[in-house]
Amino acid sequence: MIRPRTARGQQLGEFLASKRRAQPRAALGLPPGNRRSETGLSREEVATLAGMSVSWYTWLEQGRDINASDQVLHAVARVLQLTEPETDYVRALAAPGPAQQPPPPDDAPPHLLNLIRSFSFPAFILTSDWTIVGWNAGYEWLYGPIVAAPVEERNLLRIIYTDPRNRELLPNWERDSRSFLAEFRAESGVRLSSERHRALIESLTELSPEFRTQWAEQTVSRFTSRLRTFTHPTDGELVFEHHRLVPSDAADMHVVIYAPAPHGADATQRTAGTIGTSDGATR
Repeated sequence: MIRPRTARGQQLGEFLASKRRAQPRAALGLPPGNRRSETGLSREEVATLAGMSVSWYTWLEQGRDINASDQVLHAVARVLQLTEPETDYVRALAAPGPAQQPPPPDDAPPHLLNLIRSFSFPAFILTSDWTIVGWNAGYEWLYGPIVAAPVEERNLLRIIYTDPRNRELLPNWERDSRSFLAEFRAESGVRLSSERHRALIESLTELSPEFRTQWAEQTVSRFTSRLRTFTHPTDGELVFEHHRLVPSDAADMHVVIYAPAPHGADATQRTAGTIGTSDGATR
């Protein structure tokens, strides 16, 4: 019986194949492979080490519609030395579920807009495909181009990879962009096969060589609050604590806030005066 391919299965297969090819052989006690390569396992080696049939693992990488148990997935994760976020990503893709996910909303709820407008520091609201559907005056002060950007271009990934003004704002752009992309993949999960996610990925793959390279790395990581450094065009270097809130009544969105770090508290004063200059609308 030929098992059909699925979009989620193909996404899972591409991820597993990437990790298999990058796996250090010495870490598993294996000698160099073909052409004396120190990295990369064959499908047969993964299957043997995971205690499963070669056919079954091959179907996983081919994106076939199979019902892989948690035991099998954890065995594969162990052989490929996946991190906890990567393992969760694999389990989500392998789990049965609806073929289509509901599209992200086009607007932020009024109560979330009211929330971020009460902050004296930059904050904005993202949907599941990282479209920016609301922001406050502090974020407009930090990244002014958001106001004039067409609605279809108000996407955080698109801004990071295609707007040179954003790159000038981020002195650690290489590190920050990779972190964002790994978090986007982890958060999107099965949604990556949705129409809006696919369109975004295809567009950025065509527009940005850096995105194309980094997306192929198949990195996955959970969001963690952290310090972020910005180079503001008029106020110079600013350091913020980057946090994210997931509203319990709007779980398909999250609120991103840049709270001034303790030693950068003067940024609060600089942003406070801007409150009231923007309604944070996206239309």
